[in-house]
Amino acid sequence: MAYNYSKIAEDVIKCIGGQENIKSVAHCATRLRIIVVDREIIDEEGIGNIEGAKGTFFTAGQFQIIFGTGHVNRVYDEVLKHGISETTASEAKEAKMDGKNQLQKAIRTFGDVFVPVIPALVATGLFLGLKGALLNDNFLSLLGMSVADVPQTFSVLVEVLSGTTFAFLPAIVCWSTFRVFGGSPVLGLILGLMLVNGSLPNAYSVADPSSGVTPLYLFGMIPIVGYQGSILPAFVAGVIGSKLEKKLRKTVPATFDFMITPFLVLLIMLVLSLVVIGPLLHSFENILLAVVEAGLNLPLGLGGAFVGFFWSIITLTGVHHIFNMLEISLLASTGFNPFNAILCMCGFSSSAVCLAISLKAKKKEVRAIGPSATASALLGIGEPALFGVILRYGLKPFILSCCVNCVAGMVAMLLGMQGSGNGITTIPGILLYIYSTNQLLMYILLAAATFASAFALTWMFAVPKEVMEE
Repeated sequence: MAYNYSKIAEDVIKCIGGQENIKSVAHCATRLRIIVVDREIIDEEGIGNIEGAKGTFFTAGQFQIIFGTGHVNRVYDEVLKHGISETTASEAKEAKMDGKNQLQKAIRTFGDVFVPVIPALVATGLFLGLKGALLNDNFLSLLGMSVADVPQTFSVLVEVLSGTTFAFLPAIVCWSTFRVFGGSPVLGLILGLMLVNGSLPNAYSVADPSSGVTPLYLFGMIPIVGYQGSILPAFVAGVIGSKLEKKLRKTVPATFDFMITPFLVLLIMLVLSLVVIGPLLHSFENILLAVVEAGLNLPLGLGGAFVGFFWSIITLTGVHHIFNMLEISLLASTGFNPFNAILCMCGFSSSAVCLAISLKAKKKEVRAIGPSATASALLGIGEPALFGVILRYGLKPFILSCCVNCVAGMVAMLLGMQGSGNGITTIPGILLYIYSTNQLLMYILLAAATFASAFALTWMFAVPKEVMEE
């Protein structure tokens, strides 16, 4: 279907309330994000009638219109031609925090730190999946080989691809934290690298009694080790280090600032991190991970049922950002992420509910946007389905989806499903399970069962009456 993007842009501006009601505009993979002056004068019903618009919602201080992948960027380009400015990073950050309480602001900031880390973890998860799928005797026997026959050079390259991110994870987290809290990212990167410096006893080796590696001891009582794979010490060190840097920038004379500030930041923060922050928070992190793993492994899959039922609700509140740290910590400590299997099934459930509503609906708008929203959900982008179809006409489809998620999450935990990474779900998420034939087969079967049951139940019981009107 060919869209007139110029006309769509004009209609958007008109329904928003004219150019004078638009501060700036940006876009993501599926949505046009508009910072407005007065939200009350927006004609949301008119926007719903715009060609290609798949739904609207207001979040993160921005009025967002769902157009879908491949369309939103073209609409955005046409909107800019009307003299409307692009949203700057500071404007977007200010809009996100507008009207939020301190807890919501803290969680949003937490997400801003860890979301940029996810692409590296996605790539690493795929490398680990391919490594598990290809470098095993079952696969290699088909080629008349075994793991022992793999050339050493190839094995080393595979280890570099699959191990680097987790080996230097504290450096990545510390860099991102300095960036978000206003420090110099390069100082955060160097501080993080110091925490995993090869001169320090390796954390993984110290944790293995058979390695013979022991911590260094300061004053004979404070253990000093590297923090490979550890998240919280790097995060807290980044927060304190960035604030220390900003304080020093204001107090150190400008003539000496270039030399003195970086020197003091790295010196003070390295000592503080190794002697105080690291030992305390690493222990707390281990306890937190033990609690999370125990919760997920509750009898009868109850942990998975709990996460599955509440995941969509958590996503709506924005609190889901905090799970990024838990997923990353689990990956760093165990190499696997059981959360991912639950979240993937939630994606399949949402896409099935959306498809059932759009196929049974008589309302033209829903039948038009439903299939593309379903396709987006199956590719891991759930907002068009969730906000454009499922929640738009009542809570019944949403509650049904949560119930299906509950059962799917429980089954996923009973089967012991866990991905080799995070950040991708639904169909692309299959790549995180190719490391094991059993895991891959369970993923495909559970995904199919989740999709089919959510579709059938929605078709029979949860299609809103509003969409059945012409």
